[in-house]
Amino acid sequence: MQFFREGFSAKIFLSFLIAPLLASASVLAFPFGKSVNISPKLDKLLKEETTRNISNDDFEGEDLGIRRAAVEALGNRAGTVVVMNAQTGRIYTIVNQEWGIRNAFKPCSTIKLVTGIAGYNEKLIRSNGNLVNGYYRLGLDQSLAYSNNTYFQKIGKRLGSRKMIRYAGKLGLGEPTGINSRSETAGRLPFGNENLRIYSHADDFLTSPLQLAVMVSAITNGGDLVVPQIPRNKFQKANFRGYLRRELDLRPTVFERVIPGMMGAVKYGTAKRIRNANLKIAGKTGSCISDNTWVGLFASVAPIQSPKFSVVVITKGKFARGKYSAAIAEKIYRKLRPLYDRPFQKKLRRKPLRVKTPKSKVSDSKNVASIGKPKIITIKSDVAAKPKSKTKKQPRNVARKRVRKNNKKKVKKVEQIYPAVVIGGKQEITRPRVVGNK
Repeated sequence: MQFFREGFSAKIFLSFLIAPLLASASVLAFPFGKSVNISPKLDKLLKEETTRNISNDDFEGEDLGIRRAAVEALGNRAGTVVVMNAQTGRIYTIVNQEWGIRNAFKPCSTIKLVTGIAGYNEKLIRSNGNLVNGYYRLGLDQSLAYSNNTYFQKIGKRLGSRKMIRYAGKLGLGEPTGINSRSETAGRLPFGNENLRIYSHADDFLTSPLQLAVMVSAITNGGDLVVPQIPRNKFQKANFRGYLRRELDLRPTVFERVIPGMMGAVKYGTAKRIRNANLKIAGKTGSCISDNTWVGLFASVAPIQSPKFSVVVITKGKFARGKYSAAIAEKIYRKLRPLYDRPFQKKLRRKPLRVKTPKSKVSDSKNVASIGKPKIITIKSDVAAKPKSKTKKQPRNVARKRVRKNNKKKVKKVEQIYPAVVIGGKQEITRPRVVGNK
């Protein structure tokens, strides 16, 4: 006590005790009681891997202008970027395709979107965002915006992991998206894990950037779970038509309930580094430790009403955080902003699994092959829907025969009637002159 009486406050004393721990930037305490060694060598390896992967990307079919903007925004960080049409699933660019398509990451706090939707649909959250059972100082909107862990763990405690996994599957997690590219990852769902952290920190979840892009698009586009597609030629670019995997089996008022929280994250929450309100971005950040390094995520859409673009940024390394990934996304949206006002037509196939053809049995494998993903997309394309089958030729032949028969009948009738028809020129069309007797 004499020590504090001599002019030193308790805060200053504690700062001397904590300073040595904070001085070592390579050691982070996360979660409580555990230390994670963030190696500078690992950072260097991740950056080198990113550079190598980007140089090997196949950008055929991508929008080169958008790709250039995404590469510049990512800079020298280790990470991946996905830019997709939120309405049709058209891929504009995937920077670092090895990570973007074939790797899965811990989604961290972006999983709170799933917890929020599940809790609201299961009537664990009131319409105003407050908890039905118990009290908590924050509601749904603020908890999403500030990425509060306790709120979502309270929901998860009553929800249960089985329902959580079921809702994650509804939103497209745990299965491939169906993109027309090789070796897509399906991610992982936390089967058998009853820890409350699965609802807030996404423990035992693994998701791809594509899955996050599809999920936030479905939340904001009216519930359409689209299939990401890369247009591989000029014809597909000019006549692109998206594919619908399925519609969300939820009421729009349920999955749209998390949108105010996504807007709040950008306006005043964890993504407030995005300062340009004219970009009209809504999104969710995520930051956590995975594989001995930090992971920073930002899954977003813009503009908020009738979104045209979905941008997902995932970075890894000692300085990776969700707020920094949001800043990267903002740079990309600045380049996309002139495209917001372009007239947009949503050409989406609304019936994903069946396109009826008249009495023709064409093998599904051939039709699906024309699309590119036989396991996920079983839609028959326009090209496959018009095969050279006998079913379409038969009606034409029958129609021709009928026309010929009708022509013959008409000719016979004309031959019978013809002798009775007199064509007399002026004698038929002029009145006879009447001459009186002299």
